[in-house]
Amino acid sequence: MKNRLVQLFKDNARPGSAAFRAAVKDDEATIYVYDAIGGWWGGVDAQEFVKELAGIKAGTIHLRINSPGGDVFDARAMQTALRQHKAKVIAHIDGLAASAATFLAMGADEIEMAEGGFFMIHNAWGFTIGNVNDHLEAAAMLEKVDGTIRADYSRKTGKPDDEVRALMDAETWMTAAEAKEAGFVDRVYEAAAPEDKFNLSAYDKAPAALLAVPEPVVDDSAVLARLRAATDKRMQLVGEA
Repeated sequence: MKNRLVQLFKDNARPGSAAFRAAVKDDEATIYVYDAIGGWWGGVDAQEFVKELAGIKAGTIHLRINSPGGDVFDARAMQTALRQHKAKVIAHIDGLAASAATFLAMGADEIEMAEGGFFMIHNAWGFTIGNVNDHLEAAAMLEKVDGTIRADYSRKTGKPDDEVRALMDAETWMTAAEAKEAGFVDRVYEAAAPEDKFNLSAYDKAPAALLAVPEPVVDDSAVLARLRAATDKRMQLVGEA
């Protein structure tokens, strides 16, 4: 069985990508997250993001998102840094916010979404190599991760936990209007769609219009090695908790 997390990053790997950047003008700063979340594959690295954010002294931060998702732990670190920043944070979903990218957006004080964009939530993915006990530990960890994500979505939308769980179980894709109606975003705006497109074939229910993207050529062995090392480290931390 192929690992979907590996597939997501492999399909969207962009070596040397400059899709994460920050710009400051007067008392406003803009941070662009136009890539997958997770630094091992050339995406947006949490450490780089948090370091960049810490250096911003502006009163308002605009977080511009166009991302197929990625690593939930990196997204959590980035979200926490946003919540702890003194600035007012406004998230703008310019095109796509899928998976971990929607979780990142929850760190903003306000969320707005482009009229033609998509917003997708689902249960967290993981990658485990080992015996039955290793897989059971990983499953227990994923259940805890899903619980923290549901809590954030419930806090934003006012929906009860069981309703949010059902949406995540179903891998729910929402248009901007649907995301606003469900309470995930505060308002919808008109904007030209970003040129960056992503390969979303790792997901079960991605809209057909978002699937026709050429796959980049990536060394599978290198991707797997980085994912294995990162997963082993995280499982060790969970075991020590």
